[in-house]
Amino acid sequence: MVDVDSLARLALFADLTAPELEAIAHAVDEGRYDRATKVLRAGLSGNSFYVILDGEAVVIVDGAERARLRAGDFFGEISILTGVPIIADVVAETEELRCAVLPGPELKPLLLHHPHIAIRMLELGARRLRATTLWG
Repeated sequence: MVDVDSLARLALFADLTAPELEAIAHAVDEGRYDRATKVLRAGLSGNSFYVILDGEAVVIVDGAERARLRAGDFFGEISILTGVPIIADVVAETEELRCAVLPGPELKPLLLHHPHIAIRMLELGARRLRATTLWG
């Protein structure tokens, strides 16, 4: 379980009430990863959704760093929602990366029950896509 205060300070959960935050805090586990630990590995199917609580991670595609993730950023959702293998490694960059970890099968029900989270994920996903394109 993750403490409610850690979730409440993240933009992804900004529109939730205290009881909703409490329910999510009980639904997620806390993952702690040491520097250089691969949290996700390219080529594997994703089985969890991660939201960074503290620390930083890097996204690596074909050996090149493509993005840096910080508190409030999330990853793992694309593989879960599409059913396709992960295309990037996500590697802990700081001494400790602390994440809220939700089992993959629980992501869709969470999004259906909390549409505000789904909308925030879409907004942030659109920003990511725009940042990676030249025509944006």
